[in-house]
Amino acid sequence: MMTLQRIPKARLALMAAATAALILAGCAGTASAPRAAQAAPAALVLEYKMPSGQVLRYQGTDEVRETTDRMGETTETLVTSSSTDSFRAKGRKNGDHLLEVTIVDTSLVVKSPRGEIKPDLKPIIGKSFDMVLSPLGVEVDVSGAEAITFTSLSGPQSVASGYKVFFPDLPDKPIRVGQSWTTNSVVEEKAGEMTLRTEIQRVNTIEGFEAVGGMDCLRITAKLSGRVSGAGKPQGTEVKIEGEIKGTDVWHFAPKEGIYVQSVSDVVNTMTATITRGQTMTLPTTQTQKKTVTLAGR
Repeated sequence: MMTLQRIPKARLALMAAATAALILAGCAGTASAPRAAQAAPAALVLEYKMPSGQVLRYQGTDEVRETTDRMGETTETLVTSSSTDSFRAKGRKNGDHLLEVTIVDTSLVVKSPRGEIKPDLKPIIGKSFDMVLSPLGVEVDVSGAEAITFTSLSGPQSVASGYKVFFPDLPDKPIRVGQSWTTNSVVEEKAGEMTLRTEIQRVNTIEGFEAVGGMDCLRITAKLSGRVSGAGKPQGTEVKIEGEIKGTDVWHFAPKEGIYVQSVSDVVNTMTATITRGQTMTLPTTQTQKKTVTLAGR
């Protein structure tokens, strides 16, 4: 398993995959204070610019603390991960940005009452694929990532889900400080014998300008809500997962440079796993996630 949003928009599906696997085992800069809204231009047209040859390097950290109630007994699992990715602009493709994405480094540690697990991620380090990104931040095509796979806690899995919603979506019309826009995303994936689906709605509001990493950036707060669901029959056991997602993502975008600069997200996923193998058992589970993504080089 790799951790999820790289979610600034979401890797909550991977969190759900980890839950299923663990249950069965038991049975991407410092900011100054925001300036006043009047410092902003009357209206802003936001877009990712990414001139050919530009290389953006992002570092991410992710911590997921999971608590499960097993028939009155509470168990806790901690999943921590880190990642470094580079995005090299290769020019335009049908008006969109063609990017070469390289997995520079990644690590994952799972700590549970059964001990510590460190999945082998060496096979994916250094691997590259092409991504097509629209100027508004829509990941048009990440199909090249499907072939890059690793063995997660739930079985064989592609890295593609972590890049389908890597960049925050921008508004499709001019916007002022204080105004909001809404975006929606759906990520479906297969992790071993589990099929997972994550739906996220983001209500983004521009709060003002801040200096971050030497750039004049917009500070944007996104309120997150959505659902996660999953089903499968790993190890011959029928598993169904249903959950609700709530959270906040504070992110920064440099409008002059057209660059996603950083984000800090806090997400709570409250869900129920129903396990059937002869008898049916219902396991309430809560996952609390803290994630950061930071522009480390350009």
